Amino acid sequence: MIFARDKSQMCNNLLQFAHVYAWGRKHHQRVISMRFSYKYPYFKIQQTKYAGFFWYLFAKYAAALKLLHTVSFRREDHREEKIHYMETHRHFVVSGWFARFYDEFLEYRDEICDLFQLREEYAKPLRERMEMAIGGANTGALRLGLHIRRGDYKDFYAGKFFYDNAIYAAYVMEYARQNTAKDIVTFISTNDRTVSPHDFEKLCQGCQNSIKFIVMPENNPAQDMIMLSECDAIIGPPSTFSLTACMYHDIPLCWMEEASPEHMRFDKFENHFRNIR
Repeated sequence: MIFARDKSQMCNNLLQFAHVYAWGRKHHQRVISMRFSYKYPYFKIQQTKYAGFFWYLFAKYAAALKLLHTVSFRREDHREEKIHYMETHRHFVVSGWFARFYDEFLEYRDEICDLFQLREEYAKPLRERMEMAIGGANTGALRLGLHIRRGDYKDFYAGKFFYDNAIYAAYVMEYARQNTAKDIVTFISTNDRTVSPHDFEKLCQGCQNSIKFIVMPENNPAQDMIMLSECDAIIGPPSTFSLTACMYHDIPLCWMEEASPEHMRFDKFENHFRNIR
């Protein structure tokens, strides 16, 4: 039995676990997420066998007491040695951001997406809120997911991707310019609770398209991520949050690598995934 020890935020945790899960599936090993066994109640994985706080405590203290060996991928070195240990042992903990098995992940991607579907008690109200928010919008309108990342991004890469509203609006207007025949319904996911749809509507007043902006503060982080996944395209700064949203239906994702949308480019999940920071 392999225990995946995941740290950091939700989507980092998800991707860390999914790499190890996929490796385990390929090698006929059961993998348990220490993080998702207790912390995030939103996903179907919480309803699987061996999910529960007991397994988190068991693995945590077994590793601390050296009863379970920890294969650490906190650095990229000695990778072959670590994989050899995994191939020749049955029970251990895997930790670290660099536990990456891209080919296996993509092979078992459908299973991973199924494990991380929203449980119905979270999915149903999200669907209802999205339908209600669209309201009288043109039924042929494009759904654009806009991920506005503030908070910790003030310091991430020295604030390189800490964009103001005008930059996000410029990207939305460029997307609208590339889709002039369509109205745009923009679902905003953000960790900045000061974001107002009205501010963006003012910034986009000169746009030829009709652009409606929607924020749903009732959403929890998982619902916000799935909300993005239900759109026709996603725009946002480089982040595992938008990457994970893109994973479910392989919708086009534009990472805002620079402040200007002049070179705006959409790509599918696999290409972003293999070039993650």
